[in-house]
Amino acid sequence: MAIKQTGCPSNAVEWVNKKIGEQKELLRIEPLVGGTSSHLYEMDYSDGASTESCVLRLFTKTEWLAMEPDLADHEAASLLEAAKTGLAVPGMLAFDANGEQCGVPAVLMTKIEGSVVLQPDNEEEWLEELAAALAKIHSHGAAGFQWEYFSYNQNLSLERPAWSDHPAEWMQAFSIAHGAPPSAESCFLHRDFHPANVLWEGKKVSGVVDWVNACRGPAGVDVGHCRLNLAQLYGTETADRFLEAYTRHADNFSYRAYWDILALTDILDGPPMVYPGWETFGMTGLTDELIRQRLDAYLLSLLARFEQESG
Repeated sequence: MAIKQTGCPSNAVEWVNKKIGEQKELLRIEPLVGGTSSHLYEMDYSDGASTESCVLRLFTKTEWLAMEPDLADHEAASLLEAAKTGLAVPGMLAFDANGEQCGVPAVLMTKIEGSVVLQPDNEEEWLEELAAALAKIHSHGAAGFQWEYFSYNQNLSLERPAWSDHPAEWMQAFSIAHGAPPSAESCFLHRDFHPANVLWEGKKVSGVVDWVNACRGPAGVDVGHCRLNLAQLYGTETADRFLEAYTRHADNFSYRAYWDILALTDILDGPPMVYPGWETFGMTGLTDELIRQRLDAYLLSLLARFEQESG
């Protein structure tokens, strides 16, 4: 059967065919939307009686590979560990650690059914489900998992953000982020948990994807990253309601504003802009200026929380 050309390298297709098995026929290859740092392809195979789908991730971003050359090995191990959380996650089928077969590092995984929902009919129920899924991830200790949390912006430049209406407050946030972190127990982290990495069927979470950054670290790291995304998408009030929902689901969680502030400074690399993946999943109407305004408002709320904690 002739397969429509989709941009997936032929050597990668040959590798997948070998891993899937000679008794199965490749029916379809389709690029998946939403990936901003790697190429994703959905592949359908048939054994004559039934059809199954898998997803191939090709790590093509050279800057990312230069910083973390073990990306394929990392994601493969993360998928195996994530399966222990009890959530529906992609099953790890095979990986090409160094790109010897595919030309670039690659991971082959099962497909999780569901779709991204960024405009829910009932935001309260949606936030509750989102928080419950994250709390379930954090309930897994992942003892022995070799990847540990580190800040993405360890060498953050302390330049006054000219784009902000509150540059002095941003400088205060930078100072806090560079301070000593509060003590916290480590648990299993997704490390990129946000609404575009959560799949839904109806009003229920059907799976969590994109586990390449998973590690062990403080739960506040994931909570802060998700809250940051919610603040940009919908505003500070929604981010706060997510925190309330997460606190209801997570045992022994102690909120510290430090982790939210660190997550906020982690993303800064020039003036904030709309994340392309949001538009891909139908979230229109966002502008760079709106994102900047929301980040300023979120920053002020976090500094108020931090000051309250400090007494």
